[in-house]
Amino acid sequence: MDPMCSWCWGFAPVVEALAEQARAAGVALHLVAGGLRTGGGAALDPATRRYILEHWQEVQRTTGQPFSFEGAMPGGFVYDTEPACRALVTARSLAAELAWPLVKRIQHAFYAEGRDVGQPGVLAELAEAVGLPRRTFVEVFDSQEMRASTAADFIWVQDLGTAGFPTLLAERNGQLALLTNGYQPLEELAPLLARWLERGAHA
Repeated sequence: MDPMCSWCWGFAPVVEALAEQARAAGVALHLVAGGLRTGGGAALDPATRRYILEHWQEVQRTTGQPFSFEGAMPGGFVYDTEPACRALVTARSLAAELAWPLVKRIQHAFYAEGRDVGQPGVLAELAEAVGLPRRTFVEVFDSQEMRASTAADFIWVQDLGTAGFPTLLAERNGQLALLTNGYQPLEELAPLLARWLERGAHA
């Protein structure tokens, strides 16, 4: 997933419910940063902004998740998802249980509040809000080690041949099972996960 992927934001309530379902069976949620748009130094042009906002409207219609369209991605906005992805990886390394709460904060800040979550200061504020010590977060976030760890996530996703986000995989004994590539409603995915968990219980 990518914290700045609109379909991942649409999928967030589904992930939350599936994570609870898996946790009840002793299976943890592990987030991997996908790197949707990384390394972009140029500001969004108006045509690309319009195209992205059309996507957002489709996500909102399909999922009901809140979006703030007015003033979203203002002039000069650089759509680089690497910092938000690195925040995810940083949280995962510092306190794995806070990675998902931080991702949700980043998503809400970007899509519902119109904040620029590519800014390290904004990410540090959001990290602090979910319980990560701000100074520690900033130091680790800025480190070469965390840049390398984030790049390693991107490479893992690319090597997997993942076509898009969100992608949900179930892993047992090193074997990956694809639950979905792309948004699916909970009523489609909960039975799939239940069957996978049941097979593990009988293994």
